[in-house]
Amino acid sequence: MEEKIRQLLSEVESFTATVKDDVESFRLKYLSKKGIIPSLFGEMKNVAADERKNFGQLVNDLKNKAEEKLNHFREMLEDSSEEKNIPDLTLPAEPHGLGARHPVSIVRERILEIFSHIGFTVEYGPEIEDDWHNFTALNFPENHPARDMQDTFFIKTGESSRDDIALRTHTSSVQVRVMERQQPPIRILAPGRVYRNEAISARAHCFFHQVEGLYVDEKVSFADLKQTLLYFAKEMFDADTKIRLRPSYFPFTEPSAEMDVSCNICGGKGCNVCKYTGWLEILGCGMVDPNVLENCKIDSKKYSGFAFGMGIERIAMLKYNVNDLRLFSENDVRFLKQFTSA
Repeated sequence: MEEKIRQLLSEVESFTATVKDDVESFRLKYLSKKGIIPSLFGEMKNVAADERKNFGQLVNDLKNKAEEKLNHFREMLEDSSEEKNIPDLTLPAEPHGLGARHPVSIVRERILEIFSHIGFTVEYGPEIEDDWHNFTALNFPENHPARDMQDTFFIKTGESSRDDIALRTHTSSVQVRVMERQQPPIRILAPGRVYRNEAISARAHCFFHQVEGLYVDEKVSFADLKQTLLYFAKEMFDADTKIRLRPSYFPFTEPSAEMDVSCNICGGKGCNVCKYTGWLEILGCGMVDPNVLENCKIDSKKYSGFAFGMGIERIAMLKYNVNDLRLFSENDVRFLKQFTSA
Protein backbone atom coordinates (compact mmCIF):
# COMPACT_ATOMS: atom_id res chain seq x y z
CA MET A 1 0.00 0.00 0.00
CA GLU A 2 2.84 2.38 0.86
CA GLU A 3 4.40 1.71 -2.51
CA LYS A 4 1.11 2.62 -4.22
CA ILE A 5 0.92 5.91 -2.29
CA ARG A 6 4.50 6.83 -3.17
CA GLN A 7 3.72 6.13 -6.84
CA LEU A 8 0.65 8.40 -6.65
CA LEU A 9 2.75 11.09 -4.97
CA SER A 10 5.22 10.91 -7.84
CA GLU A 11 2.35 11.27 -10.37
CA VAL A 12 0.99 14.32 -8.52
CA GLU A 13 4.42 15.99 -8.35
CA SER A 14 4.98 15.49 -12.08
CA PHE A 15 1.52 16.78 -13.03
CA THR A 16 1.38 19.88 -15.27
CA ALA A 17 -1.52 21.73 -16.93
CA THR A 18 -1.91 24.14 -19.85
CA VAL A 19 -5.69 24.66 -19.84
CA LYS A 20 -8.38 24.81 -17.18
CA ASP A 21 -9.88 21.51 -18.30
CA ASP A 22 -6.64 19.72 -17.29
CA VAL A 23 -6.90 21.19 -13.78
CA GLU A 24 -10.50 20.09 -13.43
CA SER A 25 -9.62 16.56 -14.57
CA PHE A 26 -6.84 16.45 -11.95
CA ARG A 27 -9.28 17.53 -9.21
CA LEU A 28 -11.84 14.92 -10.17
CA LYS A 29 -9.22 12.17 -10.29
CA TYR A 30 -7.51 12.84 -6.95
CA LEU A 31 -9.62 15.11 -4.71
CA SER A 32 -13.31 14.68 -5.56
CA LYS A 33 -15.54 12.63 -3.25
CA LYS A 34 -15.03 9.58 -5.45
CA GLY A 35 -11.39 10.40 -6.19
CA ILE A 36 -8.28 8.41 -5.29
CA ILE A 37 -7.28 10.27 -2.10
CA PRO A 38 -10.69 10.09 -0.35
CA SER A 39 -10.80 6.39 -1.23
CA LEU A 40 -7.39 5.92 0.43
CA PHE A 41 -8.72 7.45 3.63
CA GLY A 42 -11.54 4.92 3.40
CA GLU A 43 -8.96 2.12 3.43
CA MET A 44 -7.69 3.25 6.85
CA LYS A 45 -9.94 0.71 8.62
CA ASN A 46 -8.26 -2.16 6.77
CA VAL A 47 -4.73 -1.15 7.82
CA ALA A 48 -3.10 -2.84 10.85
CA ALA A 49 -3.22 -0.73 13.98
CA ASP A 50 0.54 -0.37 14.29
CA GLU A 51 0.77 0.87 10.63
CA ARG A 52 -2.15 3.34 10.65
CA LYS A 53 -0.09 6.32 11.83
CA ASN A 54 2.46 5.95 9.05
CA PHE A 55 -0.25 5.23 6.48
CA GLY A 56 -2.25 8.26 7.53
CA GLN A 57 0.82 10.48 7.32
CA LEU A 58 1.54 9.34 3.75
CA VAL A 59 -2.04 9.91 2.62
CA ASN A 60 -2.05 13.39 4.22
CA ASP A 61 1.18 14.25 2.43
CA LEU A 62 -0.37 13.06 -0.84
CA LYS A 63 -3.50 15.16 -0.22
CA ASN A 64 -1.49 18.29 0.66
CA LYS A 65 0.69 17.92 -2.42
CA ALA A 66 -2.37 17.41 -4.66
CA GLU A 67 -4.07 20.53 -3.24
CA GLU A 68 -0.90 22.57 -3.74
CA LYS A 69 -0.72 21.45 -7.37
CA LEU A 70 -4.41 22.19 -7.89
CA ASN A 71 -4.18 25.71 -6.40
CA HIS A 72 -0.94 26.47 -8.23
CA PHE A 73 -2.30 25.68 -11.68
CA ARG A 74 -5.67 27.34 -10.96
CA GLU A 75 -3.93 30.62 -10.10
CA MET A 76 -1.50 30.34 -12.98
CA LEU A 77 -4.21 29.75 -15.59
CA GLU A 78 -6.47 32.41 -14.08
CA ASP A 79 -3.68 35.01 -14.31
CA SER A 80 -2.97 33.91 -17.87
CA SER A 81 -6.65 34.36 -18.79
CA GLU A 82 -6.72 37.87 -17.33
CA GLU A 83 -3.59 38.81 -19.25
CA LYS A 84 -5.22 37.66 -22.48
CA ASN A 85 -8.17 39.99 -21.80
CA ILE A 86 -5.95 43.05 -21.35
CA PRO A 87 -6.25 45.12 -24.54
CA ASP A 88 -3.12 45.86 -26.47
CA LEU A 89 -2.96 49.65 -26.27
CA THR A 90 -0.44 49.79 -29.09
CA LEU A 91 -3.02 48.56 -31.60
CA PRO A 92 -4.82 51.16 -33.76
CA ALA A 93 -8.34 52.12 -32.71
CA GLU A 94 -11.28 50.23 -34.12
CA PRO A 95 -12.60 51.97 -37.23
CA HIS A 96 -15.86 53.88 -36.78
CA GLY A 97 -17.63 54.74 -40.01
CA LEU A 98 -18.61 58.37 -40.45
CA GLY A 99 -22.29 59.10 -40.71
CA ALA A 100 -23.83 60.87 -43.69
CA ARG A 101 -26.06 63.90 -43.85
CA HIS A 102 -29.53 63.07 -45.10
CA PRO A 103 -30.11 64.19 -48.70
CA VAL A 104 -33.17 66.19 -47.60
CA SER A 105 -30.98 68.05 -45.08
CA ILE A 106 -28.32 68.67 -47.72
CA VAL A 107 -30.79 70.16 -50.19
CA ARG A 108 -32.65 72.19 -47.54
CA GLU A 109 -29.43 73.79 -46.31
CA ARG A 110 -28.37 74.53 -49.87
CA ILE A 111 -31.71 76.23 -50.63
CA LEU A 112 -31.48 78.35 -47.48
CA GLU A 113 -27.90 79.26 -48.32
CA ILE A 114 -28.77 80.38 -51.85
CA PHE A 115 -31.59 82.67 -50.73
CA SER A 116 -29.63 84.02 -47.76
CA HIS A 117 -27.26 85.62 -50.28
CA ILE A 118 -30.09 87.88 -51.46
CA GLY A 119 -31.43 88.87 -48.05
CA PHE A 120 -33.91 86.14 -47.10
CA THR A 121 -34.07 85.12 -43.45
CA VAL A 122 -35.51 81.89 -42.00
CA GLU A 123 -38.74 81.59 -39.99
CA TYR A 124 -40.36 78.54 -38.40
CA GLY A 125 -43.87 77.74 -37.21
CA PRO A 126 -45.97 74.98 -35.62
CA GLU A 127 -46.78 71.78 -37.52
CA ILE A 128 -50.29 71.67 -35.98
CA GLU A 129 -52.28 74.65 -37.23
CA ASP A 130 -55.71 76.20 -36.85
CA ASP A 131 -58.07 76.87 -39.73
CA TRP A 132 -57.25 80.57 -39.87
CA HIS A 133 -53.51 80.25 -40.44
CA ASN A 134 -53.68 77.12 -42.61
CA PHE A 135 -56.64 78.10 -44.82
CA THR A 136 -58.81 81.15 -44.20
CA ALA A 137 -56.11 83.82 -44.01
CA LEU A 138 -54.65 82.40 -47.22
CA ASN A 139 -57.87 83.10 -49.14
CA PHE A 140 -59.16 79.50 -49.22
CA PRO A 141 -62.93 79.55 -49.79
CA GLU A 142 -65.03 77.49 -47.38
CA ASN A 143 -65.71 74.84 -50.02
CA HIS A 144 -62.15 74.60 -51.38
CA PRO A 145 -61.06 70.96 -52.08
CA ALA A 146 -57.96 71.39 -49.90
CA ARG A 147 -60.29 71.53 -46.89
CA ASP A 148 -61.63 68.08 -47.71
CA MET A 149 -60.49 65.10 -45.62
CA GLN A 150 -58.96 63.46 -48.71
CA ASP A 151 -56.20 66.10 -48.66
CA THR A 152 -55.80 67.19 -45.04
CA PHE A 153 -55.37 65.46 -41.70
CA PHE A 154 -58.01 67.26 -39.64
CA ILE A 155 -58.48 67.10 -35.88
CA LYS A 156 -62.14 67.77 -35.17
CA THR A 157 -62.62 70.09 -32.19
CA GLY A 158 -65.96 71.79 -32.75
CA GLU A 159 -69.16 71.93 -34.78
CA SER A 160 -67.74 74.42 -37.29
CA SER A 161 -64.81 73.73 -39.58
CA ARG A 162 -63.34 77.02 -38.37
CA ASP A 163 -62.86 75.42 -34.97
CA ASP A 164 -60.87 72.51 -36.38
CA ILE A 165 -57.12 72.16 -36.20
CA ALA A 166 -55.03 70.15 -38.64
CA LEU A 167 -51.54 68.99 -39.50
CA ARG A 168 -50.39 71.82 -41.72
CA THR A 169 -50.60 71.15 -45.44
CA HIS A 170 -48.00 73.78 -46.34
CA THR A 171 -45.61 76.16 -44.63
CA SER A 172 -47.61 79.13 -45.96
CA SER A 173 -49.07 79.30 -42.45
CA VAL A 174 -45.66 80.55 -41.28
CA GLN A 175 -45.93 83.41 -43.79
CA VAL A 176 -49.27 84.40 -42.29
CA ARG A 177 -47.84 84.41 -38.77
CA VAL A 178 -44.94 86.61 -39.84
CA MET A 179 -47.18 89.10 -41.69
CA GLU A 180 -49.48 89.30 -38.65
CA ARG A 181 -46.69 90.45 -36.36
CA GLN A 182 -44.44 92.37 -38.78
CA GLN A 183 -45.01 95.14 -41.26
CA PRO A 184 -43.12 95.21 -44.60
CA PRO A 185 -40.47 94.98 -45.78
CA ILE A 186 -40.65 91.19 -45.27
CA ARG A 187 -38.29 88.75 -46.92
CA ILE A 188 -38.41 85.26 -45.39
CA LEU A 189 -38.08 81.55 -46.05
CA ALA A 190 -40.25 79.01 -44.20
CA PRO A 191 -38.80 75.48 -44.27
CA GLY A 192 -40.48 72.53 -42.55
CA ARG A 193 -42.42 69.29 -42.68
CA VAL A 194 -45.96 69.26 -44.07
CA TYR A 195 -48.68 66.61 -44.25
CA ARG A 196 -51.15 65.50 -46.91
CA ASN A 197 -53.67 62.67 -46.72
CA GLU A 198 -52.39 60.92 -49.84
CA ALA A 199 -51.62 57.35 -50.81
CA ILE A 200 -47.90 56.57 -50.45
CA SER A 201 -46.18 55.79 -53.73
CA ALA A 202 -42.94 56.41 -55.60
CA ARG A 203 -44.12 59.96 -56.37
CA ALA A 204 -46.24 60.87 -53.31
CA HIS A 205 -46.14 60.56 -49.54
CA CYS A 206 -48.32 61.48 -46.57
CA PHE A 207 -45.56 63.81 -45.31
CA PHE A 208 -42.76 65.66 -47.02
CA HIS A 209 -40.65 68.80 -46.61
CA GLN A 210 -41.18 72.23 -48.11
CA VAL A 211 -39.42 75.55 -48.36
CA GLU A 212 -41.67 78.53 -49.03
CA GLY A 213 -40.54 82.06 -49.67
CA LEU A 214 -42.25 85.42 -49.19
CA TYR A 215 -41.20 88.92 -50.20
CA VAL A 216 -43.45 91.90 -49.43
CA ASP A 217 -42.48 95.52 -49.96
CA GLU A 218 -43.42 98.54 -51.99
CA LYS A 219 -43.44 98.12 -55.78
CA VAL A 220 -42.62 94.40 -55.82
CA SER A 221 -43.42 93.04 -59.29
CA PHE A 222 -43.70 89.74 -61.14
CA ALA A 223 -40.38 90.58 -62.81
CA ASP A 224 -38.76 90.53 -59.36
CA LEU A 225 -40.24 87.07 -58.77
CA LYS A 226 -38.96 85.78 -62.11
CA GLN A 227 -35.42 87.06 -61.60
CA THR A 228 -35.30 85.69 -58.05
CA LEU A 229 -36.32 82.22 -59.20
CA LEU A 230 -33.96 82.29 -62.19
CA TYR A 231 -31.10 83.13 -59.83
CA PHE A 232 -32.13 80.24 -57.56
CA ALA A 233 -32.34 77.71 -60.42
CA LYS A 234 -28.89 78.59 -61.76
CA GLU A 235 -27.35 78.36 -58.28
CA MET A 236 -29.07 75.09 -57.37
CA PHE A 237 -28.45 73.23 -60.63
CA ASP A 238 -25.97 74.90 -63.00
CA ALA A 239 -25.35 78.15 -64.81
CA ASP A 240 -26.91 76.85 -68.05
CA THR A 241 -30.27 76.09 -66.40
CA LYS A 242 -33.29 77.76 -68.00
CA ILE A 243 -36.71 78.31 -66.45
CA ARG A 244 -40.22 78.72 -67.77
CA LEU A 245 -43.38 79.89 -65.98
CA ARG A 246 -46.76 78.38 -66.80
CA PRO A 247 -50.07 79.96 -65.70
CA SER A 248 -51.66 78.15 -62.78
CA TYR A 249 -54.02 78.74 -59.84
CA PHE A 250 -53.41 79.03 -56.09
CA PRO A 251 -55.92 80.67 -53.73
CA PHE A 252 -53.26 82.83 -52.07
CA THR A 253 -51.53 84.23 -55.19
CA GLU A 254 -52.80 86.13 -58.22
CA PRO A 255 -51.48 85.78 -60.85
CA SER A 256 -50.10 82.31 -60.14
CA ALA A 257 -47.62 80.15 -62.00
CA GLU A 258 -45.80 76.85 -61.91
CA MET A 259 -42.10 76.93 -62.67
CA ASP A 260 -40.21 74.36 -64.73
CA VAL A 261 -36.45 74.07 -65.11
CA SER A 262 -34.62 72.64 -68.09
CA CYS A 263 -33.85 68.97 -67.44
CA ASN A 264 -30.33 68.70 -66.05
CA ILE A 265 -30.19 65.01 -66.99
CA CYS A 266 -30.53 65.40 -70.74
CA GLY A 267 -29.73 69.10 -71.06
CA GLY A 268 -33.25 69.86 -72.31
CA LYS A 269 -33.10 67.38 -75.18
CA GLY A 270 -35.68 64.99 -73.71
CA CYS A 271 -35.34 61.81 -71.65
CA ASN A 272 -37.48 59.44 -69.57
CA VAL A 273 -36.90 61.56 -66.44
CA CYS A 274 -38.49 64.65 -67.99
CA LYS A 275 -40.91 62.52 -70.03
CA TYR A 276 -39.17 63.71 -73.20
CA THR A 277 -40.34 67.32 -72.72
CA GLY A 278 -36.95 68.72 -71.72
CA TRP A 279 -38.57 70.38 -68.66
CA LEU A 280 -39.09 69.45 -65.00
CA GLU A 281 -41.60 71.12 -62.67
CA ILE A 282 -40.06 72.18 -59.33
CA LEU A 283 -42.27 74.80 -57.66
CA GLY A 284 -45.39 76.95 -57.58
CA CYS A 285 -45.31 80.72 -57.24
CA GLY A 286 -47.18 83.96 -57.81
CA MET A 287 -47.93 87.45 -56.60
CA VAL A 288 -49.48 87.54 -53.12
CA ASP A 289 -53.24 87.98 -53.40
CA PRO A 290 -54.34 91.39 -51.99
CA ASN A 291 -56.92 89.57 -49.84
CA VAL A 292 -54.11 87.72 -48.04
CA LEU A 293 -52.32 91.00 -47.32
CA GLU A 294 -55.50 92.59 -45.99
CA ASN A 295 -56.25 89.51 -43.84
CA CYS A 296 -52.86 90.08 -42.19
CA LYS A 297 -53.49 93.83 -41.70
CA ILE A 298 -51.08 94.90 -44.46
CA ASP A 299 -52.19 97.70 -46.79
CA SER A 300 -52.52 96.03 -50.22
CA LYS A 301 -52.69 99.43 -51.96
CA LYS A 302 -49.25 100.36 -50.64
CA TYR A 303 -47.53 96.99 -50.60
CA SER A 304 -47.26 94.06 -52.95
CA GLY A 305 -45.32 90.86 -52.79
CA PHE A 306 -44.55 87.47 -54.25
CA ALA A 307 -44.48 83.97 -52.77
CA PHE A 308 -43.17 80.60 -53.89
CA GLY A 309 -43.04 77.09 -52.52
CA MET A 310 -41.11 73.95 -53.42
CA GLY A 311 -40.89 70.39 -52.17
CA ILE A 312 -37.40 69.64 -50.88
CA GLU A 313 -37.68 65.96 -51.79
CA ARG A 314 -38.66 66.97 -55.32
CA ILE A 315 -35.51 69.07 -55.69
CA ALA A 316 -33.42 66.25 -54.18
CA MET A 317 -34.90 63.74 -56.63
CA LEU A 318 -33.90 65.95 -59.54
CA LYS A 319 -30.48 66.86 -58.17
CA TYR A 320 -29.46 63.28 -57.29
CA ASN A 321 -31.56 61.44 -59.89
CA VAL A 322 -33.59 59.52 -57.30
CA ASN A 323 -36.65 57.82 -58.78
CA ASP A 324 -38.58 56.83 -55.62
CA LEU A 325 -39.79 59.37 -53.05
CA ARG A 326 -40.08 56.68 -50.35
CA LEU A 327 -36.30 56.23 -50.19
CA PHE A 328 -36.00 59.54 -48.31
CA SER A 329 -37.98 58.26 -45.32
CA GLU A 330 -37.17 54.52 -45.19
CA ASN A 331 -33.68 55.03 -43.67
CA ASP A 332 -32.08 52.37 -45.83
CA VAL A 333 -28.38 52.63 -44.93
CA ARG A 334 -27.36 51.52 -48.43
CA PHE A 335 -29.16 54.56 -49.85
CA LEU A 336 -27.94 57.05 -47.23
CA LYS A 337 -24.29 55.98 -47.51
CA GLN A 338 -24.23 57.41 -51.03
CA PHE A 339 -24.33 60.90 -49.48
CA THR A 340 -21.37 60.50 -47.11
CA SER A 341 -19.24 63.02 -48.96
CA ALA A 342 -22.05 65.23 -50.20
